[in-house]
Amino acid sequence: MTENPQVLWQPSDGQIASTNLARYIEWLGRERELEFDVGDYRALQLWSSTEIEQFWASIWDYFDVQADGDPSVVLVDRKMPGTEWFPHTSLNFAEHVFRGKDPAALAIVEQSELRPLREISWAQLSDQTAAIAAGMTRLGVGPGDRVAAYLPNCSEAIAAFLAAASIGATWSSCSPDFGADSVVDRFSQIGPKLLLTVDGYSYNGRKLDRIGEVARIEAALPTVEQTVVLGYLDPAPELTELRAGTSWSDAFGPASRPLNFARVPFDHPLWILYSSGTTGMPKPIVHGHGGILLEHLKKMWLHLDAREGDRVFWFTTTGWMMWNFLAGVLLTDAAIVLYDGSPAWPQPDTLWQLAEEAEVSCFGAGAAYLVNCMREGVVPRTPERPLANLRSIGSTGSPLPPEAFRWVSEQFGDDLWLFSTSGGTDVCTAFVGGCPVLPVYEGELQSASLGVSLRAFDQAGESLIGEVGELVITEPLPSMPVSFWGDDDGSRLRESYFEMYPGLWRHGDWIEITQRGTAIIYGRSDSTINRGGVRIGTSEIYRSVLRETGIADALVVDLPTDRTAAESTILLFVVMADGAELDEQMIGRIRGDLRATCSPRHVPDEVIVVPSVPRTISGKLLEVPVKRILGGADPEQVASRGSLADPAALDWFIEYAANAAAR
Repeated sequence: MTENPQVLWQPSDGQIASTNLARYIEWLGRERELEFDVGDYRALQLWSSTEIEQFWASIWDYFDVQADGDPSVVLVDRKMPGTEWFPHTSLNFAEHVFRGKDPAALAIVEQSELRPLREISWAQLSDQTAAIAAGMTRLGVGPGDRVAAYLPNCSEAIAAFLAAASIGATWSSCSPDFGADSVVDRFSQIGPKLLLTVDGYSYNGRKLDRIGEVARIEAALPTVEQTVVLGYLDPAPELTELRAGTSWSDAFGPASRPLNFARVPFDHPLWILYSSGTTGMPKPIVHGHGGILLEHLKKMWLHLDAREGDRVFWFTTTGWMMWNFLAGVLLTDAAIVLYDGSPAWPQPDTLWQLAEEAEVSCFGAGAAYLVNCMREGVVPRTPERPLANLRSIGSTGSPLPPEAFRWVSEQFGDDLWLFSTSGGTDVCTAFVGGCPVLPVYEGELQSASLGVSLRAFDQAGESLIGEVGELVITEPLPSMPVSFWGDDDGSRLRESYFEMYPGLWRHGDWIEITQRGTAIIYGRSDSTINRGGVRIGTSEIYRSVLRETGIADALVVDLPTDRTAAESTILLFVVMADGAELDEQMIGRIRGDLRATCSPRHVPDEVIVVPSVPRTISGKLLEVPVKRILGGADPEQVASRGSLADPAALDWFIEYAANAAAR
């Protein structure tokens, strides 16, 4: 931590007074007789994260949540896992998206490599959503059924999600750049009834047909009764390869009735997201209608500060939680901006040009994108591209390094709010990040979010200030997972978050909380591979790599290239079978298979032969200890040789780390 980091942005009194957060604080004083100074966010945050029943009841009332039943019981108790929120209520997420919207107002702006910029009104979105909902009902989809989507970031995907939510069906999506094996690993766990897909997509100007992949996915999902194909490359795609294929227009013709909303129990599954661990299949994380509704009302209005007339953009795909997060912005009076394609085609400044033409007010992207713009010499704001509507830039997916903070400040001056955030797929929000009434310090996240009891813990469970520790949440949040799909006894959920500190949420990130209440994220404290905000478990990589004849064993780590992990290198260490040799052809096959079965983001940067990989006596790979040794940690502090099946296996990595440090 820098002792006296530079303040890059300081909101004026006028800017603070105009925020949604200031209006909420004023309401608390008037309606709840709770007096907070808008300039003292820390006091508000402390109240919200300790008196959590009062806080979330205030969010319910302030945003006038529409529900059946009695909302007076906020929490049954505070135990984690197993917290029950608003147990006597029923509501619908999509109902709150559409309520009170002016039919003529702007809902969505979209562009892709295949589509020119276009605007979609609330009337058009409502009609499209109603048509899809009616079509889903005709196809036999009802409350609790799963709708799986293999769709790009387009308006049809948003409408289809809202349609599924409106009838009480459960949404789950992957982007078309995911290979069939990775998609099947996810969707096969949830037994979808309906599969939505495209015939293909475009990236870097190259059109990529996906019907063959769709056929493989469909064949591996016996529960799918209908596959509906959106003609994205071809308006009339050939569907003969599919078992149960039909066109989008045939399945989702004009609606015969207006959009209706099924009110479902508070924790009824809204969507299923996926976050991979180090072993086993990706975790199918179930989020409820009510928990996501409350969290996104809070986050989009009070932290993102989305307002009427704003246009909020985040560069994402449907396979990253930021797509779901962006959909949540529709709960506000702002419009959202969608983009599907390469961020650097046909020019490195493509997204900044989109921001100009779409009149974006909040520009969001992964930290790696901003770092890449900095390193490539991209100039976002020019006389021809003034970006006059741009008010804020958001960064997430990995930590944003201090030099990227400085770059944004140099490019835009001190009149633009840069907020870096950190959270996760697991909660579909940020634990710590943007706050429109606080200053921005170089390299630091502004504050814990409202309602979040954030701590940095040492191994003994002691809270740390000014030191790096495990990111821990000590009180429940409404958007914590309702469950993992199929995890009937809850064992996998407990193992994922509550094993290290029983009863407390351990997230798997390294965090430092400063004396100022700001935070610095230092990357993952586990071994999942995080690229572009999309986490893939090492087990998925091993399944692909170990299919290669000649590879006897493997270990993979995602090694940060700087202290904040905004950029990283994937190192794949392989043990060769007797008589086999690693050559360029084999490396090409390994990379090609990973590109096809996992995603292009997770192809290793280097493939390195090792004599053996370290394992415990029980056979578990030492991924985290190896990652820490390669990052410069003392080997004796990160691994107990007595627990290793072959203690000498660690020596190669210790020597490799020493040689790398000497270079």
